[in-house]
Amino acid sequence: MPFTPFHMGPGAAIKAVSGSYFSLTVFGFAQIIIDIEPLIRILQGDKVLHGFTHTYIGAALIGLFSFFVGKKCCEWLLCLWNSIVRFNCLLWLRANPNISWASAASGAFMGTFSHVFLDSLIHSDMHPFAPFSTTNGLVHLLPTGWVYLLCSCLGVMGIMLIIVVRIWSKWAIEID
Repeated sequence: MPFTPFHMGPGAAIKAVSGSYFSLTVFGFAQIIIDIEPLIRILQGDKVLHGFTHTYIGAALIGLFSFFVGKKCCEWLLCLWNSIVRFNCLLWLRANPNISWASAASGAFMGTFSHVFLDSLIHSDMHPFAPFSTTNGLVHLLPTGWVYLLCSCLGVMGIMLIIVVRIWSKWAIEID
């Protein structure tokens, strides 16, 4: 997939159904970190773009990094975000800047493992089970366009559900 945006679709859907048990910002952080290797390889003109970071072992290591480093970075970014929306009088866009360790873990590891899985469906240069296997049995299991469409639909549905839940929770609080 062309980097992170399509991968965020499943993340939005997961966030919509899991709420505070999942950090969408840490999920996004993990998406960016895992795609640094292909970006470097593109800039270098390599023929193989998806190496170690796009294996499940690489995903586990990047998940660990995203769990520890991403949690702190994302908390800082959320504080910055809150100060920007406060300045612009968009208080309804505020986010809770406190990310629990459990939600950071679910965001980090679901981010990296889903990334490898989705890319395995599209990219023939991937070996997700390396060093144990050099095959990719998932490649072209679904047409590439369907994978993009699935990710896009999950993103739209997830964002819509997040908005509905946010409006509903505000409305429920105002009634009490």
